[in-house]
Amino acid sequence: MVQYHKTSKTKASGSGGKRKTSKDKSLVNYGGFFSRSRLEKTKDASYKTRRTKGGSTKIAVSRAVYANIVVDGKTKKVKIINVKNNPANRDYARENIMTKGALIETEAGMAKVTSRPGQHGLINAILVKK
Repeated sequence: MVQYHKTSKTKASGSGGKRKTSKDKSLVNYGGFFSRSRLEKTKDASYKTRRTKGGSTKIAVSRAVYANIVVDGKTKKVKIINVKNNPANRDYARENIMTKGALIETEAGMAKVTSRPGQHGLINAILVKK
């Protein structure tokens, strides 16, 4: 009798050989390196598209110039001046990388990013100070 270490009958083929386990649904294999959404001061915004599981697509902002900010119940397109603080990583503020929760300085005042630029393809924010 052949013994397999920590295996069950489902992991053995018809001839008794070991089968390779399927790893396509493990969480380790999802996604990849995050899209570093940076502040662009000279050109227009640029985007990257990628295929996701199931054939859908996601749009990621790679370089951003403007943010959609809610001011007094109305949405305005405002130019981003600087990234002040990023709770995801303190080095991101120095590199002008925007993620969800980052504090950005805009022409309208300080704002907090509420969208996920690497997943949603745009930057939405709420005005914090004028």
